Amino acid sequence: MNILIIGSGGREHAIGLKIFEQNNKSNIFFAPGNGGTRKIGENVNLDLLDHQTVINFCSQKDIKLVIVGPEQPLVNGIADDLRNSGINVFGPSKNAARIEGDKSFAKDLMMVKNVPTAKFKIFHKSEMDEAIHFLENGNFPIVIKASGLAAGKGVIIAENFVYAKKNIIDIMEKLVFGNAGNTVVIEEFLEGEELSVFVITDGSEFVILPPAQDHKRIGDGDTGKNTGGMGAYSPVGFFDEKLENEIKEKVIIPILKGLEEADSKFNGCLYCGLINTINGIKVIEFNCRFGDPETQAVLQLIDGDFLGLLYSTAKGKVDKEIVNYNGGSAMCIVVASGGYPDNYEKGFEIFGLDEKFDDNIKIIHAGTILQNGKILTSGGRVLNIVSFNNQNNLKYCKEIGYVALDKVKFDRIYFRSDIGFKAIK
Repeated sequence: MNILIIGSGGREHAIGLKIFEQNNKSNIFFAPGNGGTRKIGENVNLDLLDHQTVINFCSQKDIKLVIVGPEQPLVNGIADDLRNSGINVFGPSKNAARIEGDKSFAKDLMMVKNVPTAKFKIFHKSEMDEAIHFLENGNFPIVIKASGLAAGKGVIIAENFVYAKKNIIDIMEKLVFGNAGNTVVIEEFLEGEELSVFVITDGSEFVILPPAQDHKRIGDGDTGKNTGGMGAYSPVGFFDEKLENEIKEKVIIPILKGLEEADSKFNGCLYCGLINTINGIKVIEFNCRFGDPETQAVLQLIDGDFLGLLYSTAKGKVDKEIVNYNGGSAMCIVVASGGYPDNYEKGFEIFGLDEKFDDNIKIIHAGTILQNGKILTSGGRVLNIVSFNNQNNLKYCKEIGYVALDKVKFDRIYFRSDIGFKAIK
C-alpha cells in the first residue's frame, strides 16, 4: 500500500515507524518529513496549502491512504478536498476539526451535550474591556485560552488579576498568537490528575488507545511556560475500567453525537484532554488529531494491525478488534533547543545518533533536517527519546531513556529531567 503522511514532527515519524515495523512492504511518503523519516520512506516537498497539488501527487503515486498529522491542514479542510477526490483520509473534515480549531465552538458544544468541563465565558475581540472587567471579579488562578490554533502555546494560567489583564491585552490587542486571539475563552482552573485519551473513531463506533499523561510545562516540576509538550508516558496508573466507562458515557459518546448533529461527523483521532477531579472527569480540551509527544509513547503499547486500524477508519467503518494493548509501559522524553518555547537557534549538528542504544529505545526525529550528510536541528522540539518494556515498569523506562539521552549531543540542548515523576513517585 502506498501511504502519504502529512507532517514533519515526532508524531509523524512515530506513526510512519509503527507502520514500517508492522508492514515494511508499504511505501511511505512524508510531506515534508524530517531527518529521521527519510530512513523509512521518502520525503517530498508539497505545498500543503494547495490541496490540488496534494491531490495530484496522490493520483500520480497511487496513494491508498493519507494520514494527516498536524491540526492546521485539517482546520484548513485538506481532508474534505482529498475525500471529494476519492482518496481515503485518516483525519476529520474542516467542520469537525473545529473541535480544536475553535475552542469557543468546542465549549458551546460541550454545554449543549452536557459534557463535563470547566465553567467558562467567551469574549470576542470587541469585548476586550468586558473580558478585563470579568477578570476583576474572577477567582484565581484562572485559565485564559486563545480560541484559535496557537501551536499548543495559547493557554495561560494566571495567578492574579495583573497577570491576567496583561495576557488579555497581549492576546486580544497585540495579537501575540495572531488571529487565534480574536476570541478568548476564560475558564475556571481545575485541579486533579490530567490524562490524554486517543479515540480512533469513524464518527459512531470507536477504539480507545492506552491513555497517556503529557508534561506541558517547560521546566522540571511542571513549572514555567506551556509548550507543545516536553515528554509523556503511558499508561496512566489511575485509569481503570470504571474511569474508562465514565469517559465513554460522559465524554466520548455525547461529543461524537453532538458533532454529528452539528453536521461535523468526526473521522480520525479525537484527542480528549481530560482531568480527573474530585467531582469526576472533566474535559480540558479536545484536539482533532494524535497528540505530540503522547503518540510516541502510546504507539509502543499497541499490538495488532495499526495500519489496518487507520485504514478501516478512513474507509468509514473502524475495525474495533484489530489492535490491543500489549500490557507494557512507555515513555517519551523530548529533547529541545535551548530557548524553546520562545526564541531559539537552529542549524546545530546532532551527534550520537549512531551510538549503540538499548533494544528498548527508539530515537524519533522531530525538528531535524539532513543537510550535506549531517543531521541538524531545525525546530524547537528536536528529538524524542522513546523507551518501553513489555511490563508495566515506568521506572525502568525512565532509567534507560535518560541513559540513551546522555549519548545525544548538540549545542544548547535542553530537556526536562523528571518525565514521569508523578507516576513514579
